[in-house]
Amino acid sequence: MENKTKRMVLIALFAAVEIMLALTPLGFIPVGVTRATTVHIPVILGGIILGPGAGALLGGLFGMISVAINTFSPTITSFVFSPFYSVGEFNGNIYSLLIALVPRILIGVTAYYTFQAVKKLDKSSVMAYLGAGLVGSLTNTILVMGGIYIFFGQSYAASKEIAFEALFGFIMGVVGINGIPEAIVAAVITLALGKALAPIVARNSN
Repeated sequence: MENKTKRMVLIALFAAVEIMLALTPLGFIPVGVTRATTVHIPVILGGIILGPGAGALLGGLFGMISVAINTFSPTITSFVFSPFYSVGEFNGNIYSLLIALVPRILIGVTAYYTFQAVKKLDKSSVMAYLGAGLVGSLTNTILVMGGIYIFFGQSYAASKEIAFEALFGFIMGVVGINGIPEAIVAAVITLALGKALAPIVARNSN
């Protein structure tokens, strides 16, 4: 019972950090001409340290935060993340929840399994943390942008004032310009924090 309580406390702490990042500029780090989000890093770390179940739970919270932000503080493309928001001809729907939630739930899951797989080949765990950070971050970027293309392609292209035929190239540009720097930032922070936090969590879990 004591270990279960400690686990719930740790999940709550990761969730609190996640909410703080989402609601402050700390959640967005300038990288060249773009901004890399750090909101998913507690999800990645939670998945690595506490397991895929905790990672999925924290990712679900990330998704719900995304729905809330895009509902109450919307932009022109918020309909792809919130079924409760529409602007002009652009309407959110059930697929908005799919895009907002599923990729985020999978962040911690893919990070955990990547960490476990790479750790078998890297006893120092350095590459395991880097790989988990990269994969977790790219899981979010690729699945979100892929979902937008599949479920909202025409509307999203129109909202961005580009031809639908050019949308795939635009999305690949987002992955390259935003997603790759974001993944590198996530990998470095995951390594730094993961190496520091894992021993502390392990000691307090005994």
